[in-house]
Amino acid sequence: MLRQLPSVHELLSAMSDLERSMGHQCVADAVRQRLDETRILIRSGGQAPTREVLLADIRRSLEGTQALASNSHVINATGIIIHTNLGRVVLSKAAQHAMLQAASAYQPLEFDLQTGQRGRRGASTEQLIIDITHAEDALIVNNCAAATVLMLSAVAHGKGVVISRGELVEIGGGFRIPEIMEQSGARLIEVGTTNKTRLRDFQRAVETHPDVAAILRAHSSNFKMVGFTESVPLNELTTISFPTSAGDAAGFVPVLHDLGSGALLDTSAYGLSHEPMPQESVAAGAVLTAFSGDKLLGGPQAGIIVGTRSYVERCRRHPLARAFRADKFTLAALGATVAHYVRGEAEQEVPVWQMVSITKPEIAQRALACIQRLQAWLQSRSIVAQVIDGDSAVGGGSLPGETLPTALIALQAEHSTLLLQELRNASVPIIARIQDSRVLLDLRTVFDDDELIDTILHNSYFPVVYSA
Repeated sequence: MLRQLPSVHELLSAMSDLERSMGHQCVADAVRQRLDETRILIRSGGQAPTREVLLADIRRSLEGTQALASNSHVINATGIIIHTNLGRVVLSKAAQHAMLQAASAYQPLEFDLQTGQRGRRGASTEQLIIDITHAEDALIVNNCAAATVLMLSAVAHGKGVVISRGELVEIGGGFRIPEIMEQSGARLIEVGTTNKTRLRDFQRAVETHPDVAAILRAHSSNFKMVGFTESVPLNELTTISFPTSAGDAAGFVPVLHDLGSGALLDTSAYGLSHEPMPQESVAAGAVLTAFSGDKLLGGPQAGIIVGTRSYVERCRRHPLARAFRADKFTLAALGATVAHYVRGEAEQEVPVWQMVSITKPEIAQRALACIQRLQAWLQSRSIVAQVIDGDSAVGGGSLPGETLPTALIALQAEHSTLLLQELRNASVPIIARIQDSRVLLDLRTVFDDDELIDTILHNSYFPVVYSA
């Protein structure tokens, strides 16, 4: 059976079309891999597949890889605004243009145009952040986890950091505050209980642990604790002083704030709970506050540190700052995004806020129009469509449990799971959700209704009927 297997050359000659589109090496590697797997199968007692089966398997694998590579984007019809698995947020037109400019021309990334000398990377974007948050200084790194590690390392390496037990959180991707503190070299000092921590708990820890360097406040980005709970407001944490032994005036214990999602607009204005804002953290007296450049801020993935000048400078001069620094594309897109806030146009220009602010009646009107345009397609497949009430989620570890009222397109098919799968298999994949045996499409997160309709109507993946 081993001798009867076709050669690599023989199989390649039958796939010249794929060689032209994907390259010789890619196709040859797939052929050799499949032949190796077949030899293992034969030696373990299995039957050799025919040449036709081998070709079909290799072609299917390569075409799947090709289709995956060609999917430049998907249509998010889930209603989850900050969808982590779909890249979180979409950038504004200005931010997209800024990234294109950074890619197509030289930039004064680390060049001071006034002096002609080397400049500081990200200085202009950091100044915009200072303007909007009213902080003394700002520093941009590549993500918020890096920002948290950096500020802990710069301020408290080898020393104690006090944190409430209720804030020892884990967020997406296995990011755990205790492990981050350990990695930074800081020693964890837990105070209070899971549900209740008081000001005196922090004060006692500072008095009994002489190596305390800071207090850390970590925002519970992706969960909400309700019921019999108590926590210390940030502006009270910043009043805790180091103990003195000689009657001298005690200095305040530095408070570091891992804020998570950086909401620069007040979310309560849109019917949501209030998400803590960097401006508020600065005003409350935190010496360093870390937050995300994407999520509710609506820019590229980045970590932003704001605070007092001396503490930000300690972070800037730390060796990890270079390892965590942001690239020119991130800085360009972030600068363009923050500029929308400085100009007071974020709600109109930043997609995440466009989606937050759209009303349920507006979505319902669009949903009805989509169903009317799909009427013939729906009837040919015996799918019943209607507009129903529903909820959109903010997502992305922001405002846990908070929803926005929306109108959903509900598709009832004989096999709804198959319909959901076929939507994902479209030339432009449509990502929806299923509930109560109905496929639900939320247009809050769909930017182009025409693209959604055209993808459904003109896609050869969709079978004519959904039957067993």
